[in-house]
Amino acid sequence: MKKTIFILMVIASLSSCKNESDSNIAGNEKAKVSAEFDSILNNYYEDGLKLNPISATTSGDMRYNDQFPNFLSAEYEDSLRSYYSKYRNKANSLNDEDLSDTEKMSKEILLWECNMNLAGMDFKKAKYMPIDQMWSVNLFMGQLASGMGAQPFNTVEDYENWMKRVDGFLTWMDSAENNMRDGITQGYVLPASLIQKVIPQMEMMTKTSVENHLFYGPINNFPESFSEEEKQRLTEEYKTMIREKVVPQYEKMHSFLKNDYLPEGRESSGIADIPNGEEYYKHQIKLYTTTNMTAEEIHQLGLDEVARISKEMEKVKEEVGFEGDLKSFFNYVRENKELMPFNKPEDVVANFEKIHETMKPNIDKLFSLKPKTPFEVRRTEEFREKSASAEYNPGSLDGTRPGIFYVPIPDASAYNTYSDESLFLHEAIPGHHYQISLTQENEDLPDFRKTLWYSGYGEGWALYSESLGEELGLYTDPYQYFGMLGAEMHRAIRLVVDTGLHSKGWTREEAIQYSLDNEAEPKASVISEIERYMANPGQALSYKIGQLKIMDLREKASNELGEEFDIREFHKEVLETGCIPLNLLEKKIDNWIADSKA
Repeated sequence: MKKTIFILMVIASLSSCKNESDSNIAGNEKAKVSAEFDSILNNYYEDGLKLNPISATTSGDMRYNDQFPNFLSAEYEDSLRSYYSKYRNKANSLNDEDLSDTEKMSKEILLWECNMNLAGMDFKKAKYMPIDQMWSVNLFMGQLASGMGAQPFNTVEDYENWMKRVDGFLTWMDSAENNMRDGITQGYVLPASLIQKVIPQMEMMTKTSVENHLFYGPINNFPESFSEEEKQRLTEEYKTMIREKVVPQYEKMHSFLKNDYLPEGRESSGIADIPNGEEYYKHQIKLYTTTNMTAEEIHQLGLDEVARISKEMEKVKEEVGFEGDLKSFFNYVRENKELMPFNKPEDVVANFEKIHETMKPNIDKLFSLKPKTPFEVRRTEEFREKSASAEYNPGSLDGTRPGIFYVPIPDASAYNTYSDESLFLHEAIPGHHYQISLTQENEDLPDFRKTLWYSGYGEGWALYSESLGEELGLYTDPYQYFGMLGAEMHRAIRLVVDTGLHSKGWTREEAIQYSLDNEAEPKASVISEIERYMANPGQALSYKIGQLKIMDLREKASNELGEEFDIREFHKEVLETGCIPLNLLEKKIDNWIADSKA
């Protein structure tokens, strides 16, 4: 018996050693795969910065500040296609069983990026229609040129880097004109109404004196450390750059747009009228919503949301004692001089800062995660504010450049404040500033995920943030609450008019009228918005689709967790993994609910 027991003990010991050995082998294999995957992600990020040095600069990586590749060249397109194909193959070579949950999510995101970008390259809109009134790179370069954007102007080398980058940009401008000329013959042309908005933007860059030119801005703000000799040399070089390079290039583009391109402008409004336009719109819907919804489904959802929000608006109308129909109330709100109390742009900026102060005592009730990145409110630069919307520009990855909420104020005396609280919640805190800054500050995320942007998630979060106003101590004024409803209605209308324009054959005028009939925006603002959708099909769908998904997930978590539901933890779960496709967010929240119930 003793002998038998001894033999069994030996067998058990050997078996245990074997299991431990197998476990060690498996552990070593997982560690090897993990290290390989880290290398893939790091190389993907680094190679991406080399391909897009503008993105590197906006992220706070200053290694490529002198570079501006010709994004429109065939050589660049080949490099980009090779880049995405290479990393798609590398990601597919990894077995999911060897990856952690976090790594699996990163793999899914990497494959999404590669697949969507490769699919998008099969369409030619970006090649033949590279300039518009709102989204194109020339406008962003204007922000950098002012010296107030992401491009640094702290050293002599910074000033020299910018001149080199401008040379690359002007080469891009040449290619843009050539491609647009080719686009005319291929059937890729902007609607005439959009061309008419681009022409004065180009003209503005040709009419001012050198000393008042936007590209002269950095010269007006030399660091004190510069010597007089350095200041004098750079001043002369910048004057020469503007006079002999920048202005002539803009004059050339302005002449082309006005004399050659405008006469060829499309009378139609929707993207379906360019070659392969219907398939392109399907791709845009998936790109921006990160869903498989159809244009018809989104259109109907928009109609349903417009009807629901209209009922809420009726309640506010009754609360303030307005007699008349809802459309008349829209006009009343638009034209109410009591809601236009300011005379100077600084007053508008100060009002947003006051909103921030009102919110501060309640932030901790909803958020355990708060960003360290500083934040500012600024007026949108004059050269672009007439056609710009309020927007948020992220801070740098290292936190040295603040996140900036830009507000266009072309006429302070006509600025209506009724939607300021919801606007601040969306563009600033806890909207884009929280979501983007927390992503950038998260040291657990691989670098490539810190700069990704999925509009369905990012804009969805921002619109969801507008619904938090009452919990944050805002919306005590019925007009501000109406402003929130108006902002939500605005995004619901987008579902209707964007699909109407690009899938149902609506004209620009039909889309404008539908908006005027259902929201309280002034006509000039509505026109600017409709033309925005015309320039970038599908982007406007992302807000409402993402908001509804996050609200559904909050309701689901609250219902299933009951008294155990903690709104701070829910917001932490939504924000901590950064910007991700909506299906991955849903999977993450479902797992969190299951773990919380276990």
